[in-house]
Amino acid sequence: MSGSRGNISRMAMKAMGLFGGVQVMGILCSIIRTKLVALWIGPVGIGLFGLFNNALEMISTGTNLGIRSSSVRDISQALAGQDRSLVSRMIAVVRKWSLWLGLAGALLTLVMAPLLSQLTFGDGTHIWGFVALSVAVLLQALTNGEYAVLQGTARLKRLASVTLWGTIVGLAVSIPLFYLLRERSILPSIIAYALALATFAWLFRDREYPVAHVDRRETFDMGKGFVRLGIYMTLGNFASILASYAFNAWLNVHAGTEQVGFYQAGYTLINKYTGLILTALGMEYYPRLSQVADSRIRLRAFVSQEINVSLAVMAPVVALFILLRELVVWILYTPEFNVILTFVSWGMIGTVLRTLSWCLAFTILAKGDGKTYLWTEVASAVINLVLNIVFYRWWGLTGLGVAFLVSYLLYSIIVAVVYFGMYRLRVTRASIYNLLWTLAVASSVMAAMEGGLLPLAIVITVVSIAIATRQVITLWRR
Repeated sequence: MSGSRGNISRMAMKAMGLFGGVQVMGILCSIIRTKLVALWIGPVGIGLFGLFNNALEMISTGTNLGIRSSSVRDISQALAGQDRSLVSRMIAVVRKWSLWLGLAGALLTLVMAPLLSQLTFGDGTHIWGFVALSVAVLLQALTNGEYAVLQGTARLKRLASVTLWGTIVGLAVSIPLFYLLRERSILPSIIAYALALATFAWLFRDREYPVAHVDRRETFDMGKGFVRLGIYMTLGNFASILASYAFNAWLNVHAGTEQVGFYQAGYTLINKYTGLILTALGMEYYPRLSQVADSRIRLRAFVSQEINVSLAVMAPVVALFILLRELVVWILYTPEFNVILTFVSWGMIGTVLRTLSWCLAFTILAKGDGKTYLWTEVASAVINLVLNIVFYRWWGLTGLGVAFLVSYLLYSIIVAVVYFGMYRLRVTRASIYNLLWTLAVASSVMAAMEGGLLPLAIVITVVSIAIATRQVITLWRR
């Protein structure tokens, strides 16, 4: 059993290593893009980026029916059955559904452009911006279909190449747009990024399996399984995106676009940059978990090891982020954004709980339990929206960091009820100890930084790095 645990750990860390480099390059590109927007356009530019990207994410989530994730499960299970014909047909079905849904999403965006402009900005001055956004909606749907195929067939190197080159080219095209067009560059840069990813997704698409020809009936019959699960996932994800969109719109109306820019800057640091680690791990974790969804023993082993690996990596990352928070904000933005420092620190503690809930929640998807996924995500979205509004009214930007922490604490409890209560699964004691240790590290470093005890914060961070290094080596050698 220890050999099996070692293999699990090595697979997880290899996936993290593969996508880690890609994610680092993605972070660098994002840093450059955000820095240039902050310098050349200012907080208003960051705010516009957040508002249009929220809208794009909301529309794509609502029209793609979740096949980016739900179809990975079906493809990986077909792959486990070693039936090449079935895998080829499943790939063809996923691609057809992606095209159909992408066209539907683009059309919906065109029709709703006036309403979206009114809801987001309070007037009709950005109608043509949302019309242009329909192009990005279609491109994103096609890209997501290829992502699902590459992930489901375990073509992780190709998937990493798509992300890497798409990000680099998207940035290269965006830089002159930012300089020349300033605020008017926001939409063209979003479309350029989507086009770059779609182009490289097509160039690196899987070609090992022969192209299968499936008619409409077979497309519907084979796709109804992952579409049904995807609909539940879509409703759950849409609730989360809608809550984020609603809060951004509320904040824009009640506090101004500059506050939206500060919030987006802090949220990006908390959620997206650290979330890249989880994304890298999930590329291998989700398909592997789907293949053993009916085995309680193997599920427990996989989930426990994923918690151990994720927290071993996350502990020093969170500590370093809090320790170097002012330097990070200075590099990524401008001194004007120092108002988000405490906001980011609270949120980084919440990232630890996010890591735990992330590991547990994948079990719901692996089992194909769409209804459970839906109610957990809706509950989380409502909690997050309410806490954001209430805590912002109480404590401003700092309150948003506290809201992030509390919302993930409540979401972890919800997911734990499902995992331990409904599915009757367990995690090892080592996983619980690692969770408590990581929370203690994050909280201690923040307390030291807020109290002006920089030497103590440095000592805690160095100790956490040393312990995490030993844990990773131990997991690898098992």
